[in-house]
Amino acid sequence: MAILLAAVAMLAVLSCGFCEEKVVLQRAGKDFNSRQYRSVLTVSNGERFGDWTWPEMCPEGFFAIGFSVRVEPMQYLGDDTALNGIRLVCSKYGERNFLYYVESHTGHTGEWSHPQYCPEGVLTSFQLRVEPHQGMFGDDSAVNNIKFRCSSNPIIEAPGLSFGDYGNWSEDCVNGAICGIETKVEDYQYGLDDSALNDVRLYCCDKPAQKLRTESEKKRVCSEKRLQELSWLQTHRDVVQNMP
Repeated sequence: MAILLAAVAMLAVLSCGFCEEKVVLQRAGKDFNSRQYRSVLTVSNGERFGDWTWPEMCPEGFFAIGFSVRVEPMQYLGDDTALNGIRLVCSKYGERNFLYYVESHTGHTGEWSHPQYCPEGVLTSFQLRVEPHQGMFGDDSAVNNIKFRCSSNPIIEAPGLSFGDYGNWSEDCVNGAICGIETKVEDYQYGLDDSALNDVRLYCCDKPAQKLRTESEKKRVCSEKRLQELSWLQTHRDVVQNMP
């Protein structure tokens, strides 16, 4: 019986290892900008400084499931720029073992935060926290933070700053998901007031016709496989006990 229990324990460990998938993250850049999209998601409270840069799209069949932000901490008596960039993490619909990221153009200050992910599903809409123009002699920080809504309903907020207020939500990418990004960024001002990220627009793509496995479905399949293997060991305990 001791041999049987040891075999059961070893099989459980191996099954867990086989079901876990190694995550690979790679930048998509402009390689997939020919991808077709359904609509562009925008908000009305973006700021005036800078120019629209270039879009970056997730590969065909990939959709945004999470994000991170490049944020400069509060400078107190210095020049605040707050959010400098937004990075979308894309996965093939229903799978998360191979990931791409897209970010368009970003400001030059701050560090990237740890990625935050939807527990299930994909990103479908967003909301910006923006500090309005502070006048000729004020310190403009423009976009301070962002929230995303997931298709599974949770709302995820980035670890940005708190100047300004949140505006209205963008339209929701119904029956689809966010699949690309383009940013409006003010270039470095060389000692003058910097505002960095001023606005963002996100692209909405249709979901694939054939739905692939979600994370919960994959875990369920993995658990069922373990139970079947353990059941086989219990049924064939005599064989296992007589193993050399």
